[in-house]
Amino acid sequence: MANPLSRSLLATSAAVLAFAGLLHASAFNKAAATVASSNLPVLYANVLKAFWLMNSATLILLAVTFGLIAIRPHVATGSVIVLLALIPAAIAALLYMFMGMFIPAHLLLAAATMALFAGLLRERKV
Repeated sequence: MANPLSRSLLATSAAVLAFAGLLHASAFNKAAATVASSNLPVLYANVLKAFWLMNSATLILLAVTFGLIAIRPHVATGSVIVLLALIPAAIAALLYMFMGMFIPAHLLLAAATMALFAGLLRERKV
C-alpha cells in the first residue's frame, strides 16, 4: 500500500494540473484571435495554435495519469512518478526562462514539486 501522504500529494498535483490545463484551453479562442490579427506567417500562426493546445492536452493527460496513480498506486513505481514530474517542471522552467516570474509557472512548479515528493515517498519493495 502506498504512503497516504504520497497519494495526497499526487492527487493535489493532479488537481492543480487539471485546473491549469483547462484554464489554458479555455483561453485558446482569445489566443487564436490574437494570432489571427498579427502579422505572423500562416505556418507560425498555426504552429502557435497547435502548441497552445498541445500544452493544454499535456497538462490534462498528466493530471489524469497522476489521478489514476493516486487512486490505484500499484500502476506506477516511485521512479515513474519522479520521471513524470519532470514534465511540468520542464514546462515551468521554460516559462520562467522566456516569460519571467509568471503565476502559471509557479502553479506548474508546485504541481511538479508535489509529484516529485510523492514519487520519492513511495514505499520501496525489496
